[in-house]
Amino acid sequence: MSRNDTRQAWPVEHPRARGSGRGNLVAAALLLAAGVAAFLPRASRPVQALNSTIPSVVDPNLAVRTVVSGLVTPTSLAFLAANDFLVLEKNTGKVLRVSNGVVQGPVLDLAVNFGSERGLLGIALHPSFPANPGVYLYWTESSTGADTGVLSETPLLGNRVDRFMWDGSSLTFDQNLIRLRAFQADAGQPLRGNHDGGVLRFGPDRKLYIVIGDVGRRGQLQNLVNGPFGPGIPDDQFGGPEPDNAHLTGVILRLNDDGTTPTDNPFFAAGAAMGGEVGANIQKIFAYGLRNSFGMAFDPRSGRLWEQENGDDTFTELNIADPGFNSGWVQIMGPVERIAQYKAIETSPGIDPVLGSAYFGLQQVRWPPTNIADTPQEALSRLFMLPGAHFSDPEFSWKFEVAPAGIGFMRGRALGPQYDGDLFVGAARTFLEGGHLFHFNLTGNRRKIGVDDPRLQDRVADNRFKFDLQESESLLFGRNFGIGTDIQTGPNGNLFVVSLTDGAVYEIFRSRRR
Repeated sequence: MSRNDTRQAWPVEHPRARGSGRGNLVAAALLLAAGVAAFLPRASRPVQALNSTIPSVVDPNLAVRTVVSGLVTPTSLAFLAANDFLVLEKNTGKVLRVSNGVVQGPVLDLAVNFGSERGLLGIALHPSFPANPGVYLYWTESSTGADTGVLSETPLLGNRVDRFMWDGSSLTFDQNLIRLRAFQADAGQPLRGNHDGGVLRFGPDRKLYIVIGDVGRRGQLQNLVNGPFGPGIPDDQFGGPEPDNAHLTGVILRLNDDGTTPTDNPFFAAGAAMGGEVGANIQKIFAYGLRNSFGMAFDPRSGRLWEQENGDDTFTELNIADPGFNSGWVQIMGPVERIAQYKAIETSPGIDPVLGSAYFGLQQVRWPPTNIADTPQEALSRLFMLPGAHFSDPEFSWKFEVAPAGIGFMRGRALGPQYDGDLFVGAARTFLEGGHLFHFNLTGNRRKIGVDDPRLQDRVADNRFKFDLQESESLLFGRNFGIGTDIQTGPNGNLFVVSLTDGAVYEIFRSRRR
């Protein structure tokens, strides 16, 4: 059977693990050949080469140090103990152990498809770790048995979440939890490999949360009730627009630690009433209508789930994802009252001064931006609303895309009491301040972003074009962190930032005592 005959039910086999052997130069060359979209790297450089490229923070009482460097496209980390963590390499499929700043070697090596935004993307330790040694990984499978950047060399359901077991020195495959859409080959368009999401988080409820972007689909979970073409016509050659296995995209899933579906999920009853493959998938959904996300984190005080959402050209978002949340994509990005701006920018023939490309388009040609509603009421009426679903405006947004990536909360007072419980947001591109870090205070009820700048009272930064800092000056916390794919509070209380482009993990710490 041809590799591209992907209508089969893909088997849940043991993932192919390999020994190490690919050098950094080979991996870097393959990355460039693949043409990464959102993770567009800047030139490689030593961290201390030029003052203009040293990661720094604006608070003079804080400083930045490099914990480890020389990594190949790192994406995410998980702390085993103080000064001891596992870190993922997107392009090599390796899980590395770093102890006291020294790479101890790979504890697992997976055959990944790293084309575009695919690869080894997310990690989460079981809430009872190490008593329960489960380590969960989100990765994109290669169909060749070797690392590849060729976009066609992945199964239809090539994004997968697997559980491995940690024995103190290595990871061993235990079980597959779920397989998700990866392959993108849409009529009249080039092959793509983006909008895979990939972040894993265990919540305070001890459930596993998984985010995947829309993977280029235009179905019901993208708020197109009848898909892009009308009633009775599938979204693509693999089905849809209903959320069958090939169209379970643009969602946050909530699963038990063994991959089964919690009965208290917001759409469990609705899915049970539907039955079949579509109904079973709907039962897994916690939130939907997401375009793509590289960042998801639980507020340590309220327990609420926050996620960032990348726009096309307009309206980057920060959202609270409550149970049953419909984020609105593709019908709505940003506050619904600004639907006219969303449509005007995405249909504009204007050229962005940073990227030099036209604004017109939503990447996928089968639902053009001229279809965007003309009024808030029309946009809301078009949403695909499962029983119990709700739409809400973002808690914060930018008029033009600024491309956020990893997000994380500060847990504790190690950086100073003024940062305890605050939200930090990294960058998915390096055009803004060499890879920005933004800092947000939350209001007392932990449901809103607190602002000091009167221009932000509407919780929208009205920047002038993509990657423009206007109206975000008060939010800027750090510069030159490159593409910040993960932000976490470490066991020592300091803030750690994973930089994909710098091949490094940075630590932000308090250098002065007041």
